Amino acid sequence: MGAMSARPNTEAAAQQAENTAPHRAGFACFVGRPNAGKSTLTNALVGQKVAITSNRPQTTRHTVRGIVHRDDAQLILVDTPGLHKPRTLLGERLNDVVRTTWAEVDVIGFCLPADQKLGPGDKFIVKELAGIKKTPKIAIITKTDLVESKALAEQLLAVSALADELGFEWAEIIPVSAVKAEQEAGRDSSDRSGDGRGAGQVDLLADLIAPLLPESPPLYPEGDLTDEPEMVMVAELIREAALEGVRDELPHSIAVVVEEMLPREDRPADKPLLDIHANVYIERPSQKGIIIGPKGKRLKDVGTKSRKHIEALLGTPVFLDLHVKVAKDWQRDPKQLRKLGF
Repeated sequence: MGAMSARPNTEAAAQQAENTAPHRAGFACFVGRPNAGKSTLTNALVGQKVAITSNRPQTTRHTVRGIVHRDDAQLILVDTPGLHKPRTLLGERLNDVVRTTWAEVDVIGFCLPADQKLGPGDKFIVKELAGIKKTPKIAIITKTDLVESKALAEQLLAVSALADELGFEWAEIIPVSAVKAEQEAGRDSSDRSGDGRGAGQVDLLADLIAPLLPESPPLYPEGDLTDEPEMVMVAELIREAALEGVRDELPHSIAVVVEEMLPREDRPADKPLLDIHANVYIERPSQKGIIIGPKGKRLKDVGTKSRKHIEALLGTPVFLDLHVKVAKDWQRDPKQLRKLGF
């Protein structure tokens, strides 16, 4: 481990020390304004797609936990919605979810994109973080693949200065590129570019978080990647596919509910098929055409794209039945919000 390499130590002694080091396990969450790269980072660390990622802000609604299994630690990642100034009842509920989560985790990672200046939204979040005294806080500069090293250095200094100004200290400040990590994950480690901003940085992030967790045996079985119910994850994958390429006004207006997931009867054991029936809810009849597309082409594309991800997640062939329904102004209606799982 990194901490040991600083001491001249024989390999055997280092091995022994590592074997006696206590196992740690705990929860970490990534915070940041919407679209700061939190979900992408979760997926890069877990090594599998678990949190919804979209280039539209405000898309993560459920607290999706990704689980990173290591020999020395188990890191459970809680992916919260972006904190923002709420304009609707849904917005207020999302902010409550964020604050509740912060109070319950062992480490908080503040995500700031390398290619965007520190703005009022970031300062608002860091100010809130400064009020949470006991929890260690890490600053993570994301999307470093988008900037030159000079701009990156300026961002690192800016985030450090902001903590000073608010009277606290980051436990660590680290630059990462989750996108680069994903691209390089398939290549042999000896072939990785040595700019220190790729996959190694995502691994290093896990190395830095692990010692900040409490001593504990693993909290989840080895194979688990998330504790979200499968139906919720399937709904998120459909929602992500539905969000791609639609107009700007639609993201907040889409909710997906999986009505049922049933194994198809009379299928031979070696050729199972899972029937999934799901409804895509929008707020106004006029939005229906946008989702369905000319001659139903868009909805068909949504089905094809999400089916591939669902099959990869569940490891079984899937028949996906999608319907688009209108739930009038659901974001402002407490009854509708409950029905749609918020």
